Amino acid sequence: MKSLLSLAFALCLIGANHSAMAEEDGYKQLFNGKDLTGWDGNPKLWSVQDGVIVGTTRGVERLPRNQFLIWTDGEVGDFELKLEFRLEGNNNSGVQYRSAKRPGDWSVGGYQADIHPNPPYLGMLYDEQGRGIIAERGQHVTVNSDGQLDKTQLEVPVEPVDLSEWHELTIIAKGNHLTHKIDGVTAIEVVDDQESERELEGVLALQVHVGPPMQVQFRNIRLKKLGSDEEKAEDATEDASSN
Repeated sequence: MKSLLSLAFALCLIGANHSAMAEEDGYKQLFNGKDLTGWDGNPKLWSVQDGVIVGTTRGVERLPRNQFLIWTDGEVGDFELKLEFRLEGNNNSGVQYRSAKRPGDWSVGGYQADIHPNPPYLGMLYDEQGRGIIAERGQHVTVNSDGQLDKTQLEVPVEPVDLSEWHELTIIAKGNHLTHKIDGVTAIEVVDDQESERELEGVLALQVHVGPPMQVQFRNIRLKKLGSDEEKAEDATEDASSN
């Protein structure tokens, strides 16, 4: 009995330390681990099971278009987002950001960090209902004002990943500079100079994709907004110290 109480106390301490660390780092948890409070999506497709967000399609539903679970507590501009995901089924998913709601049930268009079993597509930048693939995994891309893509290769591995295991996705958006990371390794870097098509602010959303049956899971979703007065002061201090 004492050992069980000691274990429970230790777990509480770990949880408290984790929460404190998240607050110190400026991250806000977007998912409470219990229900979909703060999110809006098709209840036939989205649920919370065992403390994680689950998006499920069964093929027979024949979705007319991709659908999304949309975060309803504001929009994002410059930010860092971290979350953990896993995917089962011969299909794909993704995380929308700086996106816009479109006509139709739970429809969203804009930047997407792709979750895809095809190695070059995992972590790629896709413009949903827009320009399509902008950068595949392992690429640095500059989108010119006319939409032309200048591509160079990053020195990162592009290899198969077992998506049935948990992995971490990081998205960093600062102005027109976008970075995606998988498990801490840079997947893509994009500088989007196409003012007529790029997005600088919009909603966050999670995707279930048309096609074969699939299940995608998300947990530990945390957001840090960038560009606060405190961060600007920190940047100025760092710049001064480096000169």
